Amino acid sequence: QVQLVESGGGLVQPGGSLRLSCVASGNIVMLGAVAWYRQAPGKQRELVGSISSGGTTNYVDSVKGRFTISRDNAKNTVYLQMNSLKPADPAVSYCHADRVRSSSGFSYHHWGQGTQVPVSS
Repeated sequence: QVQLVESGGGLVQPGGSLRLSCVASGNIVMLGAVAWYRQAPGKQRELVGSISSGGTTNYVDSVKGRFTISRDNAKNTVYLQMNSLKPADPAVSYCHADRVRSSSGFSYHHWGQGTQVPVSS
C-alpha cells in the first residue's frame, strides 16, 4: 500500500530554518503532484504550497520568499525548506499526494501522518 511519511519536524527558534521531507513508499512508480499543508491548534488545515510532477511550484502569500518546495523523483521524496520561521508558523505539517502510481496501479489522495513544527517564542 502506498504511504507518505513526513519527517524533519522539530523545535526551532523564530528566524530559524527547518527542512521537512515527505517520502512515498510502496513500490512507487511515479509520485505525482504533492502539496504541503499545515494545521495549527484550533485552526483549519491550510495549504502552504505545492509542486507539480514536473517541478512547478506554487506558494501562499504568507510563505513566499521563505519556504521552498523541491522534489527528488528518484527518491520519491518532496522537501519543504522553511526559512525565517515566525512565531505564527508553529503547526503540524502534512504532505498530500493527489495521485500516485505504484506497481499495483494508480491511487489517489494520500496523506502523511504529519510532523510537528513547534516554533519557540
